[in-house]
Amino acid sequence: MEVRAKKYLGQHFLKDENIAAQIADSLTGSVPHVLEIGPGMGVMTKYLLDKPELDFHAIEIDRESVDYLHTHYPSLHVIEGDFLQLDLSTLFPNPFAVIGNFPYNISSQILFRVYDNRNRIPELVGMFQKEVAERVCAAPGSKTYGILSVLLSAFYDIEYLFTVHEHVFNPPPKVKSAVIRMRRNSVANLDCDEQLFTKVVKIGFNQRRKTLRNALKQLNLPLDGIDPSLLSLRAEQLSVADFVAITRVLQCASSPINPSVV
Repeated sequence: MEVRAKKYLGQHFLKDENIAAQIADSLTGSVPHVLEIGPGMGVMTKYLLDKPELDFHAIEIDRESVDYLHTHYPSLHVIEGDFLQLDLSTLFPNPFAVIGNFPYNISSQILFRVYDNRNRIPELVGMFQKEVAERVCAAPGSKTYGILSVLLSAFYDIEYLFTVHEHVFNPPPKVKSAVIRMRRNSVANLDCDEQLFTKVVKIGFNQRRKTLRNALKQLNLPLDGIDPSLLSLRAEQLSVADFVAITRVLQCASSPINPSVV
């Protein structure tokens, strides 16, 4: 069935029922509570509603889509709003999984929100622009390895599931898409100041052509005690463990952290 759909917030809606079902089936069922972000006209929603074991909700920002969902899926609990602004702790007191065909232009923001709520969101299955999916799954040394690669892999096991071609969307995007799955790993906390860890990772990749020694100068913290071999590398060459080791040294420094660093 081809669903009526419109492009909204950079979103391209699926019209291929088989792929919609495949994405829905990619949830492992690690938790019963599930939130679909941006269901649109519900092409994937119907397959999630067919899973009686799920406590299923959806959040949609587009009024026309919300009305369509209420009409065609009256049993669905639809939240009208923006996931990026959602009060997750009030709406979901228990851990919940996230699934969706995410709007391209806010997909990275969704991932950062998931990272910030990593102890509340143990699983994510999502379709992204292929370039973003590859970045999330990238390993150290890859040109696509970046901020999200490090932050998410610190707390999630990440799998690239499959590529999705342009012709299965309405309207067709100009790029390929891909579906990934992230599942919370056993790391409860990093062995360092996690706020500073995030800051160090962002600084490193925001100046990815510089060595860590030069990039970290903006922190105004002494770099004594950091392995010189790590400081001579660029951010894309460092593993999560390397960033943790650097952060542990920096957090012991007595100088205050520059609050302007993001």
